[in-house]
This record gives sequence, C-alpha cells and structure tokens, in this order.
Amino acid sequence: MRTIRQFLRIVMKLLSFFLIASVALSMTQTKADSISDALSQLQAVGPEGAGNKEAAAAWKELTGQGSDIIIPTLSAMDTAGPLARNWMRTAVETVFREGIDSGTELPAEEIRSFLLNRENDPNARHLAFNLYRDVAPDKATELIPEMADDPSTPLRREAVSQMILAGQEFLKKDQKGQAVATLTNALDAARDIDQIEKIAGLLRKDLEQEVDLPSHFGFLMYWDVIAPFDNTDREGFDAVFPPEKEINLESKYKGKEDKEIAWQPYSTSNDYGMVDFNQPYGPLKQVVGYAYTEFDSAEDRAAEFRLGCKNAWKIWLNGELLFGRDEYHRGIRIDQYILPIQLKKGKNTILVKACQNEQEQDWTVQWQFQLRVCDSTGTAIHSTDRKPTPKPEAKPRRKAAEE
Repeated sequence: MRTIRQFLRIVMKLLSFFLIASVALSMTQTKADSISDALSQLQAVGPEGAGNKEAAAAWKELTGQGSDIIIPTLSAMDTAGPLARNWMRTAVETVFREGIDSGTELPAEEIRSFLLNRENDPNARHLAFNLYRDVAPDKATELIPEMADDPSTPLRREAVSQMILAGQEFLKKDQKGQAVATLTNALDAARDIDQIEKIAGLLRKDLEQEVDLPSHFGFLMYWDVIAPFDNTDREGFDAVFPPEKEINLESKYKGKEDKEIAWQPYSTSNDYGMVDFNQPYGPLKQVVGYAYTEFDSAEDRAAEFRLGCKNAWKIWLNGELLFGRDEYHRGIRIDQYILPIQLKKGKNTILVKACQNEQEQDWTVQWQFQLRVCDSTGTAIHSTDRKPTPKPEAKPRRKAAEE
C-alpha cells in the first residue's frame, strides 16, 4: 500500500513538473510571438506618417516586454527600412536604459555575441557595441583594436580613433618611426573623411610623408573627355549624343552651335579625384560633357561605384546605363551616390555624362564629378593597370613687389 502511495506521489510530482514546464513554455512562446508581431508592425511603417499610429502601439507593446526584446530587435534591423530602424533603435535603447536604472540583469553575453558576428547588420552591431560598452566598458575597450578591418564603418571608426591617438602620442615623444607606422595603418583602416583628413594632415605636415589619397580611396584619375554638347532648356540630359551610341576616341562630332569637338585626354591630381570640365573647356553654361575610362578587373566580382556630382548626370558600365539624376546644384560630397555593380574579369568600360544648366550664380559654376571603385565596406578596388597618381602642377611663383 505504501509503495502505491509513493508511486502516486511521484506521478503527481511529475505531472506537476510537466504542467509547470508546459505553462512556462506556452508563456515563452506567447512572449516570443508578441515580440515578433510588434517587430513586424514596426517594419511596416512607411514614409509621410504611414503606419505611425500602429507603429507607436507596437513600440509600446515591444518595450513592455523588457530586455528580452534586445537581441530579436537588433536582428530585425537587418531587413528594416530607415524609419523602422529608428523605432527599433529607440526601443532597444529604452529597455536597456530601464534595465540599467532598475538593476535588472541584462543579456551582456548575448549582446557581445551579436556584436562579434560580422554577418549581422553593421549599424545594429554598432548599437550593440555601445550597449556592451555601458555594461562592460573594459571588455568593450579590449575589442576595439580588432575592429580596424571591420565591415561596420562605425565600429572601424572606433579603432581608427584609438590609432590616431596612439600616433599623436608617438609624435609627442618624438618617436617618428612608430608614429609613421601607426598613422599609416590608421589611414589604411579609415573610411570617414574627417579621420582621413586628420591622418593625412599629420603624416604630411608633421612627419613629411607623401600620402596618396586617390589610391587609398580608389578614385579614377585618368579619363578621356569630350564637350560641349548642347543642353539648352536642359534638354541635353535626355538627348542621346554620339558617345552614348559608340566610344571611338578618334572620332570627331558636331557639338554645341555645330562646332567640331573631339576627345582629349584628361587627368586629375585632386585628392578626391575631382574631374573638372571647367579646366579644359572653361566655365560654360547649358552644356553636356562626357568622360570615358577603362577599368581592368582581376576577376569577376561584385563592387560599388561611389560618385559625387552636383550637376545632372548619368553613368554607364560596359555600355549599360546604371543610373542618372536630372538635378542641378544640390551640393557634392564624397560617396554621394552608391551604385552596386558587377565587374567582369578584364576590361570594363565606364562612361559618365555631366550636364551644366543655365544658372549664372557663383555657386552654379561647378561642372564636375568624382568617381571611385570600391567594395561594400568602402575599401578601394584598383584596376590591375592603375597608373601612378598624377602630381599636382607647381603653382607659379608670384613676382616680388619691387619687380
């Protein structure tokens, strides 16, 4: 009889255990579903306020789940649009800060693992780094030197900042050899313009080193150019002029006002690869110019064109139109437009069309573009036959006042 009662007690305990486990599992699944549904709602938010009301409700639901949302939300940022990313970022930061303030245990090791996985979204990984630095500052600092080649530009920036400081310390101690080595490595790793200019300035001015920024960036420096074709009433953007039909550098064509024009070689020594049509042709208005070059790729590979231009422009790769923008004088900056491309092994042809409009203000004078070839991290890809970067022409000396 005692044996039966003992057996029944064991059975009841097992049933109780499985019931509790089942309830816990059900609750966990319910929470996971709630997080997933909220993230899906955030991903659906659109421009001009579309879905904002639903997103606000989803955000409230999400942040109410506590720190369990951190890793799923970081992961969801990979496929989210810009607006959804903002909602997700603030959700993560909110629950993280609440956890810090309340002393709740946070998933530090999971955040670290997410950060170290270079397959994860670069911006989400940078957010994860900032979170990890808050909970484990010393351990986070130890990770920074390994980020010099990281695909995440913001994380790479952390490593470059450390290298710049180290180089400056070597300079203060007059250890020029170490300073050159450290800052050269920093330049190789840097992707942000402000850091690159800082490093280049230190190397050039303080350490008297030559710095080849065009090679570092992968700017295309040698071209053949032809102009001017007509852009009266801004009709030149859509007009199909001869260079769009064929590339024959020996040919001559009728240009603006029926004047005969021909291709001519052009090179630039500008640190940022600026191709300036005003140099060979003067500050013309209502005109179109073309620039042509060839790029020899070591292999078939994915790459990016990164172009800066304040004029209307189009660009072709191997005779295929990639993209164009019919806008004028909206400013220019490095990597202003990023175009994914596929290079083929061997010769690739590149044609750029740059249009100048009728405006006469001083800020409309520029008729120029810059183009570089790189991978998705911004690392330069060089043509196998890349020529040395042109040297800047020496400026003529001014005559002395008494002369």
